[in-house]
Amino acid sequence: MNELELIASLTRSLPGNAFIVVGAGDDCAVLDCGQPGRFLLFKTDAVVEGVHFTPEAAPEQIGHKALGRCLSDIAAMGGRPLAALVTLALPDNFSPVFVGRIYTGLNALAQRHDVAIAGGETTRNPERLLLSISMVGEVAREKCILRSGAKAGDALFVTGELGGSLAGRHLEFSPRLAEAQWLTAHFSIHAMIDVSDGLAGDLRHILRLSEVGAELLARAIPVSRAAKLRARGESSSKPPLLAALGDGEDFELLFSVSSGDAVALLDAWNKQFPDLRLSCIGRITEERGLKLRDATGIHSLESHGYIHFA
Repeated sequence: MNELELIASLTRSLPGNAFIVVGAGDDCAVLDCGQPGRFLLFKTDAVVEGVHFTPEAAPEQIGHKALGRCLSDIAAMGGRPLAALVTLALPDNFSPVFVGRIYTGLNALAQRHDVAIAGGETTRNPERLLLSISMVGEVAREKCILRSGAKAGDALFVTGELGGSLAGRHLEFSPRLAEAQWLTAHFSIHAMIDVSDGLAGDLRHILRLSEVGAELLARAIPVSRAAKLRARGESSSKPPLLAALGDGEDFELLFSVSSGDAVALLDAWNKQFPDLRLSCIGRITEERGLKLRDATGIHSLESHGYIHFA
């Protein structure tokens, strides 16, 4: 049973209550706690030694990544982060200095985005370090962006560049909070997700919940320099395009918008964020499935991105 199958099994009969607007299945849970005009966003995420970082990673980077993953999910909903709790599970031989440096990285990113670290939990985990973050945020009700709103004919956009994140970017990424809030303030974004498990895998979440398909244009997908360099230097490495489709941990924004807004959005984006690339990579289709158009034609895309337990 892989990650997606396990999640489907576990979430089939979760208890709910009147506060739940959106439960399992989106980047964050959405709660209606009675605040006029606002929804509460609720998110949890974890990083595990040997899975999300190696023992050689700088502790400041571990803290940055742990918090940044939750911030990226808040961004994908168009929201603003408010506060976080930290669960720290430590091996028996932990170094207090090392742990302190984890919090140095975590606190620096929190201060950058005006997020309070409101407490947490420490516990023992004999084999390896685990750091879990629970976060609350808020979003205007009319600006809350779900994965389920993509429409046939929409243009598909992605920020930044994709692939090759293990070269270091997965530990140093910048959550796209300002960019997401700008997008939702100026354009009608239909669906959005952050690219954590790879473009192909995360786009499939949008397609499944929106009950649509998509066609990607191979030459438009922004492949990172790291993915290209790795492909040149390692004969066993996957082609750069496949790295962009499936590596994951890019933490960029993938979203759909009416095709009629595409040109205006690109023009406005380039003025607002001249140092961050924005690419129109394809379109949403009425026909289900994910396809790739390249120089040889249109093909069904088999890549599914990163899946735990696969």
